[in-house]
Parts: sequence; C-alpha cells; structure tokens
Amino acid sequence: MAYTLADLSREEAWLPFEPTSRQPFDRRMAAHLYRRAGFAASTQELDEAVKVGPRVAVQKLLSAESTSGAFDEEMQKFAKLTLAANNPELLTGWWLHRMRHTPAPLLEKMTLFWHGHFATSAAKVRDPKLMFQQNELLRKHALGKFEPLVLGMARDPAMLLYLDSATNRKNHPNENFAREVMELFCLGVGNYSEQDIQQLARCFTGWEVQHGAFVFNAYQHDTGVKKVLGSAGQFDGDDGVRVILRQPAAATFVCTKLVRFFVGDEPEVPAEWTEPLAQCYRDHGLTVGPVLETIFNSRLFYSAASIGCKVRSPVELGVGLLRALDASANMVQLSGRLRELGQMPFYPPNVKGWDGGRTWIDSSALLGRAKLVRTIVESPETRFGGVSLEEYLDAQGLKSNAAIVDWLSELLVAVPLASDVRLQLIERLDRSEKSRPLALKQLLHVLGSLPEFQLA
Repeated sequence: MAYTLADLSREEAWLPFEPTSRQPFDRRMAAHLYRRAGFAASTQELDEAVKVGPRVAVQKLLSAESTSGAFDEEMQKFAKLTLAANNPELLTGWWLHRMRHTPAPLLEKMTLFWHGHFATSAAKVRDPKLMFQQNELLRKHALGKFEPLVLGMARDPAMLLYLDSATNRKNHPNENFAREVMELFCLGVGNYSEQDIQQLARCFTGWEVQHGAFVFNAYQHDTGVKKVLGSAGQFDGDDGVRVILRQPAAATFVCTKLVRFFVGDEPEVPAEWTEPLAQCYRDHGLTVGPVLETIFNSRLFYSAASIGCKVRSPVELGVGLLRALDASANMVQLSGRLRELGQMPFYPPNVKGWDGGRTWIDSSALLGRAKLVRTIVESPETRFGGVSLEEYLDAQGLKSNAAIVDWLSELLVAVPLASDVRLQLIERLDRSEKSRPLALKQLLHVLGSLPEFQLA
C-alpha cells in the first residue's frame, strides 16, 4: 500500500485518497470499500464502482437510502408476517435477509453499528414488536443527526425495559439509563461524575412504559432544578440529553467508535487523529453522513493501516459471503450459526454490545467460522445467482482452476493470498477426485478456513 501510519500525520490521514498507477482503485480496492461500508459486493457491483471511481462510489453508498422505497415496503410486509409468530428469534432471520438483499448496504451497516452501540437484547425485552420498532428507529437516524437518535432511544420502550427504567419515579430515580447515556452512548468514562448521573436520572423521572408504549407521567416527574455537567435548570430528559451532546467529548466519543468500526482494530489509530473528524461532526450538527464520507474517501482508509486490519464479525462474514457470491440461503439456519459464534442480531451479550476485534478469534471460533461457511455453501437451499455454484462460476467466464482461485481470492479475501497458499488451492482443485460441484464447494470451505479470510 502507498501509506502506513508512519507515513501519515493527523491532517494527512483524512485527506482524499487519489488513485495512482502504484495504488489504483481496482476491484480489490473496491471490495475493501464495500466490505467495510457494507457487507461485501458482487463482481458486477465492484466493476461498476471501479468504473465511476472511489468518490462517486462512496456518494452512491451514502445516498442509496433514498432509492430503497419498494424494498422497504417489501421488508415491512415480511416483518409483519414475522412478528405474527411472536418469536423474537425469527426477527433475526428477517434482519439477516434485509442485510443480504438491501440496496442500501451502508444504511444497514450503520443500523448494525448503532445496534451494538445502543445494545438491547430480546432475551430480556422478549417482545419482538418492541425490538422491531427499535430497529426501525436506528435505521431511520442511522446516517443522520445524532441528537434525534439519542432522544428517540431515551423514549424507546425496548431500551427502557432493558435498562429497568420502564418506571422511573421522582422518589426513586433509576440511574441505569442515565449512567449508560453518559458512559456508553454519548461521552465515555472520565467525562462525567457520579453526581452528574444522579442529576440526569432526575431529569428522566416520569418516563415510563405502559402497555408497550412510552408514557410521560407528569405526577412522577421531578420538577426541581438539576445540575448536569455544569448546566442548571428545571431539566426534563430531553434537556438533559441536549446538555450532554453540547459537551466536546460527545463528538470525540462517537467518532472514535466510528473509526474503530470502519477503519481498523489494529494498529489502533492514535486518539488525537480523531479530532478532525470530531470537528467535522460538530460542524455538521452531529450528523454522521459527512464523517463517513470523510472516512471512506481518506488516505488512511485505503492505507496499509486499514486494509486487512479488521477481523470480520460473524455477521460480516456470513452476510458478506452471500452478497459477494449473489447467494441466497436459509437465514434461520444462518442465525443459528451466528448464535454459536456469539453474534446473533437482537441478542447482544450485554449493554456494552459486542467487543469485536480479536475477541472474535480463538481456536474454537475459527472452527465455527469455517463451519458457518460450510453450512452456507453445502446447504441444498443455497443458490448462487439463482443457479448452482458450478454454473455460477462458469457464468463468470473463468477458464481454469487458477482463474477460479484468483477470482474468489480477489472477491472474498482482504489481503492477497501467499503464493504457496494460492498454489495449494489450485492444486487441490486440479487433483480432486470428487465430483466437480463438490470440489468447488470444498474449495470455498477451505478458503473460508484460512486466516486471510477472517480479515476485512
């Protein structure tokens, strides 16, 4: 790659990436963009991105939400049928289907990001309708302003039930939600005091959930003066949120999480490098879209400090494989595999969400991830572009086993395979005594078990 962390400064990191003959925006680089800003993409999508260039490709990802009306209607009908079963686990299959087929992959990726940020589990809430409503709220504000998202989550019945704040009375303010708003949602540890938490909890008194809906109980609201983070007034919950979001740490906190989620786990981007993004965030009224546009167009994003420096989450691995190969699969079966790997959507492990990074990888997890790939590839229900894997690969015009390995590598693997690994995969196909369809499926299974396949 043209740049490493050592080659860049804080200011240079976020300057626009300009393709060169040494570092062209080719199919592999486009795959990097779609792997991070979505869940991977097909060869056809990548070729279109290469044709228009990185800036236009990023703009299309950011604007795709406005062109998905028909798809949204379809998903609403699907959700209605799913919710009728009153089983929150089935909702996971619905969301995985949406991730796989969405015409707005960045919107869906950000919805997943916010789900981990405002982590709420159906294991405790248990009402699939409330979990669905929260999911829709996250999607509505996923690329927009942070303030209405936080205000919406403060009234969200699933969140309030999850944090035991469904009945918040003035004589016994519940500090759970107030604490998490400061620690996990908006500011981060060290940017508030215990007194701030106690005072903020008073702001939310009277905020209740009755019959699955948010209700403000004026009789249980503390109307007295509260002092939160240096500001004083007869604040209600909305006022308290706005006081928090005025703190300089609020922008830095969110942008730091965005950088870790979209740029790389290791090496860790220096904390001070986040400040230009935080200023961009503030300049646009705490709007996420402009920050993402800066990230996805930056030198840092296309550098050796980013490419192949993230471990794919189980959802990214499973959904990414399906999107890259234009595949359809049994989503209920996939959700079961994701549960085994520790990332079943709607079921985060705790209020902190998923830790990510290296926590996704250990010896048992690697076996489980390979099993996930095998389950998808070998299931008789899985189709690739509506046909078998053999027919799908033939349709790509791949004339040799070497061409098949290279095509799959370019599409599915973040970093080029070592030459000896590449040769072993080619020879595996050349020497296979199994039927051609089975040999191709086993090739994908082996590819999915490689360390390189686990990276994004």
